[in-house]
Amino acid sequence: MTEPDQTLDIDIVVPCYNEQDTLAAHVRRLHQFCRTSLQHSWRITIADNASTDDTARIADDLAAMLPEVHAVHLPLKGRGRALKAVWGESPASVLVYVDEDLSTDLAALEPLVAPLLSGHSDVAIGTRLAGSSRVVRGGKREFISRSYNLLLRSTMGVSFSDAQCGFKAVTREAAEHLLPLCEDEAWFFDTELLVLAEHAGLRIHEVPVDWVDDVNSSVHIASTATEDLKGMWRVSRGLASGRIPITPVYDAIGRRPFATPHVGIVGQVLRFGAIGVLSTVAFALLYALFRPAIGAQSADFLALLVTAIGNTALNRRFTFGVRGRAGAGRHHVQGLVVFGIAWAITSGSLVLLHTSTPGASHGAEVLVLTGANLVATGVRFVLFKAWVFRTRRRPVLVRPGDSTAPTAATAPAPTDGRPVLEERAS
Repeated sequence: MTEPDQTLDIDIVVPCYNEQDTLAAHVRRLHQFCRTSLQHSWRITIADNASTDDTARIADDLAAMLPEVHAVHLPLKGRGRALKAVWGESPASVLVYVDEDLSTDLAALEPLVAPLLSGHSDVAIGTRLAGSSRVVRGGKREFISRSYNLLLRSTMGVSFSDAQCGFKAVTREAAEHLLPLCEDEAWFFDTELLVLAEHAGLRIHEVPVDWVDDVNSSVHIASTATEDLKGMWRVSRGLASGRIPITPVYDAIGRRPFATPHVGIVGQVLRFGAIGVLSTVAFALLYALFRPAIGAQSADFLALLVTAIGNTALNRRFTFGVRGRAGAGRHHVQGLVVFGIAWAITSGSLVLLHTSTPGASHGAEVLVLTGANLVATGVRFVLFKAWVFRTRRRPVLVRPGDSTAPTAATAPAPTDGRPVLEERAS
């Protein structure tokens, strides 16, 4: 990032792609609002996203005619790419972005940036899902938005209400730490920024907004939703595995003390289900491979043993958030007990099949065992949650070097250096 400009408080970035019909009117409206309503120094930066129409020329004309308006041209398309580039070079104390269509009532702009300028918060978002927000949009978009945000909160343990509203701000300091960690360069970028901010212990301020849907929006819902789901999976894996280094962000600017966002029961079920599907497919393939050589019951036992070990390891890390080596041996022993119960279910299904249908084909065996393994997967989740990984949550985040952390005798630091909420088996 460039050196901060002590005279520039707010940089309002307007990403745009092929907006020749509306850009001039909307930027003039934003400029007039800022001149008459903002109490801080500001500028407007038009971020032309590799437009192929007359947008670039209009942006340059606006910059030449209007004071405090700046135009930047990017060679490649992508909202995330544009924001990372412009925010990364901005000298302002607070970095803002608003959708080009100005769907959000600009009266919320001052409340959006005020807690960041005062140092109270690190990130601020407009939310259309607050009880006091006034929103005009179609039922389809309303349903998709609420479903997406519910899924995000359930599976990623975050608490902010509206990830997709095109009305956000971040302090320069927070941006310096978060932007290098954000990989997405399109629509998922600001969701990724928010998820990483919350998991790093930064404070996110929400502002209820008045919002009117742009009926001419060029956003393709299906493809955007698909990319968002891919992004959620990538970020979830990165946080669970420690690949995304959020600890340095917390150490530098995180709010203390801080409890790591917790994935609730819905998120656990979804993660466990995904791992269960993978385990079931692996089991069926292994059984088909082993069956000709060692017989049905032995093939069932060996295939289930291999998949059970992998299933326990994956669920330990990704579903129940247990990291480090502490308790790993005990968890795997308990996992093998659970495997024994699952084996009894699947082997029992084979006995019933052979009793009711002597000489059943290998295909029938695979079909019956696959169904039985799905049942066993459900039993495994209940036992994992109620017994193997049953925990008693503590209200303190243990981080190496924290003055607020308990002593090593009462709460050992995580072995992998990542911020985790200490959980102890009951």
